[in-house]
Amino acid sequence: MNIQQPADDVLRQFRLDGRVAFLSGATGHLGRMMAEALAGAGAHVVLNARSKDALEALCSELRERGRKASAACFDVTDDVAVAKNIALIGEQHGRLDIIVNNASHGRSATIENTMTTDFEQAYRVNVTAAFQIIQVAVPLLKKSAKSTAASCVVNIASMYGSVSPDPLIYGTSGANNPPSYGAAKAALIQLTRYAACHLAPEGIRVNCISPGPFPAARYLQSDPGFHDRLKAKVPMRRTGDPRELCGPLLFLVSDASSYVTGVNLAVDGGWTAW
Repeated sequence: MNIQQPADDVLRQFRLDGRVAFLSGATGHLGRMMAEALAGAGAHVVLNARSKDALEALCSELRERGRKASAACFDVTDDVAVAKNIALIGEQHGRLDIIVNNASHGRSATIENTMTTDFEQAYRVNVTAAFQIIQVAVPLLKKSAKSTAASCVVNIASMYGSVSPDPLIYGTSGANNPPSYGAAKAALIQLTRYAACHLAPEGIRVNCISPGPFPAARYLQSDPGFHDRLKAKVPMRRTGDPRELCGPLLFLVSDASSYVTGVNLAVDGGWTAW
């Protein structure tokens, strides 16, 4: 008996060869690694962000390593641009198998200086835009679902969609998480559940990833004690490396999770398990 074959079959489930993925917020702190993960698994990744230069640079970087990538520069809060660009993906590639809604918004603030406009913008980018992308893409996702279990959506939420930030850890880092951000991410988690239940009969899976502490370098540099306070809050006693999102993402967008929908996968070192 060839005992290697079953293992090969399992690993093959994580491949995305021949599939087309759309990733918003592709040039951000976490988005770049997600782009690498999707392209590295064989997908053609349509990268989205508002900066054309940043997108083209990321596309070039991926292509130089033999990856398949193209740029779609537009604002996800622009309804017309969303409809136009999703339709263009269908025209150019003939399919759309995977959507990763990673675009986000939420300026650093506290309950004292958060404005009502912060809530409106956070909800618009994190929730409404994700919904509109899904809604417009449903016909293409339905088509994909007929040929692969990877017809799916992954929304990128946050641990702060489930628990409150601890104000004691932020100090002078400037990274204070505003109430508008967590409220919007909580809504995105609920949208994930709703879409999962209503699109399941069409063969479209919808899941969510809630990253934990993956601090950007600029915040760690502004307050040397901030990183230590963050790590002390995590059961694993360390913060995350963006590369640690690759495995969870590939699991949820591939055939490996063909019977998984409606979940919110926390990738937070145990933060929300306390």
